[in-house]
Amino acid sequence: MRCLITGGAGFIGSHLTEHLLGLGHEVVVLDDLSTGTKDNLAAVAGHPGFRFVEGSIVDAATVDSCMDGVDAIYHMAAAVGVFTILDKTLDSLRTNLHGTESVLEAALRHDVPILVASTSEIYGKNTSDGLTEESDRIIGSPLKNRWSYAEAKALDETFAYLYAAEYGLRTVIVRLFNTVGPRQTGRYGMVVPRFVDQALAGEPITVFGDGQQTRCFCHVHDVVPALVALLADESAHGTVFNLGSNEQTTILELADRVIQATGSTSTIVKVPYEQAYGAGYEDMQRRIPNAQKAREQIGFQPRRMLSDIISDIIAEKRAH
Repeated sequence: MRCLITGGAGFIGSHLTEHLLGLGHEVVVLDDLSTGTKDNLAAVAGHPGFRFVEGSIVDAATVDSCMDGVDAIYHMAAAVGVFTILDKTLDSLRTNLHGTESVLEAALRHDVPILVASTSEIYGKNTSDGLTEESDRIIGSPLKNRWSYAEAKALDETFAYLYAAEYGLRTVIVRLFNTVGPRQTGRYGMVVPRFVDQALAGEPITVFGDGQQTRCFCHVHDVVPALVALLADESAHGTVFNLGSNEQTTILELADRVIQATGSTSTIVKVPYEQAYGAGYEDMQRRIPNAQKAREQIGFQPRRMLSDIISDIIAEKRAH
């Protein structure tokens, strides 16, 4: 098969690229390098089945030029990261809304199945234990930039669902819950690599808020095969799946574990949300996924624990 990965130079996209090439497929990566980097693709740069196209998903002509002979699309491209969304809110909205519609239109024209990567952010302030695909969204004021990413990704899902319902496009929507691992950067607000960077440098580990927020982290190497399996499963088309771990930790506990794993002398410093993100920022105290639907569909079961995730990120950072 020939697969198109939008955002393939990003953290998850680059791992997906390697995985698909390892399965014997050809891969075309479309990325504007706004948050991704060619360094993420260094291991496959000379692969005969790999092609890189620098360009934006908002540009319909560019997207269409990548569609020749494509059998499957993995739409991973998006403006991501808390700092990106807060600093460039309007640009992020345009990318996440218009870009997704552009890719869906190309998939429809060429009759190619597409996986659309969504996010646990769409649940907003819903702190229920074990969020299912049918759980309600509880979103804050639309005038707060904090929720613009969640709103855009929810509309992306609606676009994908309606393209399937009204036009028969073969779509799969996947909501990712804190996918982490090597190559993820803390530059845009991702917490695990940020903590590891600070610990290895012997700097204070900055915990935003009170640190009692509960999260689950899932290794990218557990997530990527599930993406491929879901798009390949025709009975999964037209629906949505949560992908994440149910191993819970507070952010304070995470900071402690990173300090222990690195042997760092770093201390933990709590930083108010207003100081970190600006006035009016809101966060969720709890975000726990229920991935039973994906487990029943494709046997999804994360094998790597949080300790493995931390160890892998530390090893990569030290290697660099």
